[in-house]
Amino acid sequence: MRLLRSTDLALRVLMRLAVVGASTPTTREVAAVMGVPYTHTAKVVAELQHLGLVDARRGRGGGLALSEQGRTASVGAVVRAFEGDGDVVECEGATPCPLSPGCRLRGALRRAQEAFFATLDPVTLADVVADPTGPLLLGLPAVP
Repeated sequence: MRLLRSTDLALRVLMRLAVVGASTPTTREVAAVMGVPYTHTAKVVAELQHLGLVDARRGRGGGLALSEQGRTASVGAVVRAFEGDGDVVECEGATPCPLSPGCRLRGALRRAQEAFFATLDPVTLADVVADPTGPLLLGLPAVP
């Protein structure tokens, strides 16, 4: 299974915020450190804020911080929120699959997708930023 770029970026933003401590970096600073466009990061941060995982404050003294919910969120829940729970393959749509009435693949792929999410459910942000990842995240230089 391949994650959407927004899912990958959301996880990286959360990981970065998990290790910066009391510091409150701006969206622009996080984007620079992650080496991704500010506009993409801003969209992801807005969704993370909507999900209640990130607190964002504007203006002087503003910045990003993990919310209480964000500190305890499971990686599986974040991936589900960004990926959605739709089918891995699109059987309907503009050109519906002619095998839909008797297909067994769709169910197998759905079970595999759920197993993927279930594997990530017990994993927390603290788990993924433990050594050696946390210090590595802190040492990332800003990319111009």
